[in-house]
Amino acid sequence: MSDAGWWLIAALALGIAELAVPGVFLVFLAIAATITGVALLALDLPLAAQLASFGVWSVVTVVIGRRWYSDYPVAADARLNDRVSQMIGQIVEVETAVDGGMGRVRVGDGSWPAHGADAAPGEQVRIVAVEGGVVTVEPVR
Repeated sequence: MSDAGWWLIAALALGIAELAVPGVFLVFLAIAATITGVALLALDLPLAAQLASFGVWSVVTVVIGRRWYSDYPVAADARLNDRVSQMIGQIVEVETAVDGGMGRVRVGDGSWPAHGADAAPGEQVRIVAVEGGVVTVEPVR
């Protein structure tokens, strides 16, 4: 197998590794290995030049990547793994009448204890807080 083939296999392996362990770094090395492999299809470079090419292209792709991510940051949802904060503001249906301040509401495919103003089963209410596994609801106006 030619040197270009080995560089392209290395690029593929680095790309797969990036998918397996995402860290947004190996992708830049995969790009550098791809550029080196493609360059070897056109040029016959000795091993030292191949390694130098890979090193230079690694630095170039990492610098470009860092610049890209500083100019276009990835927006992360702070509520991504916080089910409770995702519930606040949701409009849900009363499952068991909220009578005397206590009842149950259907949230997604589950049923949660609720307290708030009296509401009949089937009525729509909004979740305004969650504390200790109990949702606080208010009528939807």
